[in-house]
Amino acid sequence: MASPGKKAFPLRIDPALWEELQRLAARDLRSVNAEIEFLLREGLARRGVKIDTTPRGGGTNEEQERES
Repeated sequence: MASPGKKAFPLRIDPALWEELQRLAARDLRSVNAEIEFLLREGLARRGVKIDTTPRGGGTNEEQERES
């Protein structure tokens, strides 16, 4: 099940690459999905791409109260 606010995307991937992702994820105590997202963000950052990580259309009640 996809996390709220995240885009679900099917991915075809080479089995050898998948195994390496599983190994890295286990080492970093992450899920493979979280590892892929981490590596994508890291790769984009190296290219100078800045990602807006603020919650869209939601956030916690505490965040909403501060914005009011």
